[in-house]
Amino acid sequence: MVFSISPGEKQCYNSIHNGVYPGHYRYLCVIIGLVAAFHFNGYGVPLNMTNKILRILPGDTLPLQLAACFLTSLIYWLTAIYILRYILKLLFMYKGWMYESRARGAQISMKTKLWLVLVKIFSGWNTPRLYSYQGSLPRLPLPSIHDTMIRYLRSVKPLLDEEKYKRMEKLAAEFENGIGKKLQRYLILKSWWSTNYVSDWWEEYVYLRGRSPLMINSNFYGTDALLLHPTKNQAARAASTINSLLVFRRLIERQELEPILVQSLVPLCSWQYERIFNTTRIPGLETDKICHWLDSNHIVVYHKGRYFKVIIYKGRILKPAEIQIQIQQILDDTSEPLAGEEKLAALTAGERTHWANTRTLLFNKGVNKSSLDAIEKAAFVVALDDFPYEYDPKDPSKLDNYGRALLHGKGYDRWFDKSFTLCVGSNGRIGFNAEHSWADAAVMAHIWEWVITTETWEIRYDEAGNAAGKPEFTPPAPIRLKWELRFEVQNAIETSLKVARGLISDIDLRILEHTNYGKGFMKTCGLSPDAYIQMALQLAYYRDAGKFCLTYEATMTRLYREGRTETLRPLTLESAAWVKAMVEDKIPGEERVKLLRIACEKHQSGYQDAMCGKGIDRHLFCLYVVSKYLEADSPFLKEVLSEPWRLSTSQTPHGQTTRLNLKKHPNCISAGGGFGPVADDGYGVSYIIAGEDLLFFHISNKKSCPTTDCHRFARKIEEALADIKQLFLQYKSANGVK
Repeated sequence: MVFSISPGEKQCYNSIHNGVYPGHYRYLCVIIGLVAAFHFNGYGVPLNMTNKILRILPGDTLPLQLAACFLTSLIYWLTAIYILRYILKLLFMYKGWMYESRARGAQISMKTKLWLVLVKIFSGWNTPRLYSYQGSLPRLPLPSIHDTMIRYLRSVKPLLDEEKYKRMEKLAAEFENGIGKKLQRYLILKSWWSTNYVSDWWEEYVYLRGRSPLMINSNFYGTDALLLHPTKNQAARAASTINSLLVFRRLIERQELEPILVQSLVPLCSWQYERIFNTTRIPGLETDKICHWLDSNHIVVYHKGRYFKVIIYKGRILKPAEIQIQIQQILDDTSEPLAGEEKLAALTAGERTHWANTRTLLFNKGVNKSSLDAIEKAAFVVALDDFPYEYDPKDPSKLDNYGRALLHGKGYDRWFDKSFTLCVGSNGRIGFNAEHSWADAAVMAHIWEWVITTETWEIRYDEAGNAAGKPEFTPPAPIRLKWELRFEVQNAIETSLKVARGLISDIDLRILEHTNYGKGFMKTCGLSPDAYIQMALQLAYYRDAGKFCLTYEATMTRLYREGRTETLRPLTLESAAWVKAMVEDKIPGEERVKLLRIACEKHQSGYQDAMCGKGIDRHLFCLYVVSKYLEADSPFLKEVLSEPWRLSTSQTPHGQTTRLNLKKHPNCISAGGGFGPVADDGYGVSYIIAGEDLLFFHISNKKSCPTTDCHRFARKIEEALADIKQLFLQYKSANGVK
């Protein structure tokens, strides 16, 4: 007889394990033995705890004495765990290590050395599971209003002339000395009683209360490893990827996935991993909600306008060869979609309030409700496209079209509400479209890296390109979902589709593959690769627009419990000074290099501040939310929160698994992913440092804006990168530096 553990039992076991971390049950056994030995040999137990417990018990028989020893040991053990956890939390509050150089040969302060030793001692008592560190992570610190005002004013100085800057200084001073004090007091209270003073409001007000379409505006996408094309068999690649995702889900459920440790020592918050699978965003009239189910034994597959429920668990996760049979059955199915069924998912691509009304009125009973439940409660959705995802270095338009297919598709072939939709091209390439409210892109990047590296870590395909291995049984056949799509539903679908098509026709996307050099050369310049690229973007934008703009770079705050992101403002006084030096002919190269180093150091310092809770924008956002709750008007906050981010940027991280070795497997790196522009007259730029000599930029803009052009901006980025390289080559040559 085979006994299986339910997800609820697994969750209970893991909760107990995490609850006692960094302690371990074996230490409880040791303490029980010691307490019993002391008690029965007549030695005094600390605090005379055993005898105090015996006074409460009805007698002093041997079983009751053993019970008293056990309870005493339990109290000692739990107290020790609480002390250890509190010490760990205090240690993790120290962020001095963030500001110390990690270059080879760099000196580490004695304070940080001592901190390193203590962290290793106090976190080495037990092997951590995925969520083990959650109780030891510190809360996100709340900056003072004065510090935030100083940082804010400094960040906007390059954008304002003297008169406008003085006006902003006055507004900031009035806010700091006036209503700001009251708002800060309320925010201090929230920071005391909430786990994270930002995250719940950020999720609700930035994401869930948004009424505009998710497609392009909020959702993001990720691409395959372009140089890794293990099979052209669509069913086989889909099956292998589905299996890998399900194995990853099991690692999360069992908490066997290792928490990410910065410098192999400091944990990042793992909270966002809880809602990767079995999760859907449900539309509401005023605000949406995120629904997560504990378990799901099926996925939903979309192909040629039809939806199929596919059982992927039968006592165990189905093997790739078994899933391939199911996928092939769907591909071979010649049935036609019902009227309206093909474009049903357009409802998730349109306005949220319209979708909420339609869902309430027309999907609240019968087959429509049961079929919608199947989609929303699925582990994830798979879209089998009937066209290839192409890549050709000699034809950039193919990669652009690949990105567009993942960003928005046809506007009706992705379930945009789902935590993510796995997309599979007819030629076996894969990608995903992810909803943003449940987590940030770094979490999806982690999953995606794990999925892609599985293709090289394991033998996944045979010589014919089919999934490796043999099926052990005939898997359950896919079940075609049924719908009753009356005239009202079809009208609602067309309304959303019209909105989706309008968005699609207005978006432009360019994926730039930069092969001239990568982080290898950047490191020889002694600069942070991220800072280097951000300076290139500043130079490119200035040349493109003839002016500076407010720039957004997403950084993470996952060094704190339930941390998500903070905004880093790459436009600084230092970066502006360097850009101006680059566009002026008379500035010598040595001065330009000096200014670039200063700008990059300032950028790196700002990045560290943002990660350590010393950012600008999340604090201002929360103050604004408090002002709305209190109905307190603030001209300063209104103006600040309405400033457009004309250059919104983000770096896609990699190396989050221990399996990615680009030297051994350079083909395993994904080309990254992208998103739509935040401002109507701005750019969305996502980039990935894909290797020593490779970068990818995903650049988007709106065609309706006459001043932006992603293809032109891509050329400006290439020019900026080339100019910076040439600048350093000339500098090194002139100074005899290799």
